[in-house]
Amino acid sequence: MERIVVVGAGLAGLRAAERLRRRGFAGELTIIGDEPHRPYNRPPLSKEVLSGAQDPESCLLPSDGIEATWLLGHAATGLDLDRRVVGIGDDEVPFDGLVIASGCAARPWPGAEGIAGVHTLRGLDDVAAIRAALAGRPRTVIIGAGFIGCEVAASLAGLGADVTVVDQASRPMVPLGPVLGARAEALHRRHGVGFRLGTGVASVAAGSVTLSTGEVLAAELVLVAIGAVPNVGWLAGSGLKLAGGVECDRHCFAIGQENIVAAGDVASWQAGRGPTRIEHWTNAAEMGIAAAANLLAPPEEQVAYDPVPTMWSDQFGHRFQVAGHLADAEEFHTVVDEGDVLVLEGVAAGRLVCAAAINGGSRIAKYRRKLMAR
Repeated sequence: MERIVVVGAGLAGLRAAERLRRRGFAGELTIIGDEPHRPYNRPPLSKEVLSGAQDPESCLLPSDGIEATWLLGHAATGLDLDRRVVGIGDDEVPFDGLVIASGCAARPWPGAEGIAGVHTLRGLDDVAAIRAALAGRPRTVIIGAGFIGCEVAASLAGLGADVTVVDQASRPMVPLGPVLGARAEALHRRHGVGFRLGTGVASVAAGSVTLSTGEVLAAELVLVAIGAVPNVGWLAGSGLKLAGGVECDRHCFAIGQENIVAAGDVASWQAGRGPTRIEHWTNAAEMGIAAAANLLAPPEEQVAYDPVPTMWSDQFGHRFQVAGHLADAEEFHTVVDEGDVLVLEGVAAGRLVCAAAINGGSRIAKYRRKLMAR
């Protein structure tokens, strides 16, 4: 290969570009990003950056050492498989190998576009807009009690804001399971965060959110945190399979392609447990590395990507951690429950399949190593 294009200047794209160079790729490398920023770390955005404890510039990841052409602030707009070119507006970038790492976009609230005070949080510019809105100490409603919603609630409550979180689910952060979810809710309530759980949103307007129960919540600031959607619009009509993201085999290659791999939030690959797509930091980093290595490797040296996923979320000085797939567990056993420390083991058919913790320290890393050893 003489020309490789990486679409996506986030963590997955950065790690892929680094690995390409480290594996000896000396050809032309082009990195395309829809944001004007060099690659940066996203986890602090909803926490330290939003609260003001960390400067946005400190999130930037080292990238100057990569010899590449950076096309930033230019979203990819199309892919022609026959001609092997990526479209960027009226321009085209040719490739011999392609890494798709275009990530996800925040899912918007239907019909809320253009309504004053309604925000999503996905990138640096979103944080800047929300921080500007905080100057008036607005009453805040967060639609969605997932990880981003709860992290933002913790950050804003820490600044003294009036925050209410709304979700149709009966508990926050559903993927953590009932025990950790209940602990998270209690933690938030102790710090003044209000909840409307088991409740839908009927409508969003400037200055208010109307719930399905008829209750109207005053809200000068509304954060929509109802998940993310893979950035695959630019691939429409390309011929790639796009159900639930870019469909890949277990070596990260787009189905039916020998010179196109995908990595990170946008990739849905055939892991040992079936089609899998993971939107966490660790997976973006590790899959970017794995996809780039396989792109350069001959078929007999390609390695299947089947990691033990791990994630974390910091809220009110407490760290929630998971290793493995919690959905695979048939039952949970409490290993530690002392003060602010809780450690659970998830078991299926008598075997450990996952672990979850609050303030578990290094325990989750040990559980992950144990699961990986299998």
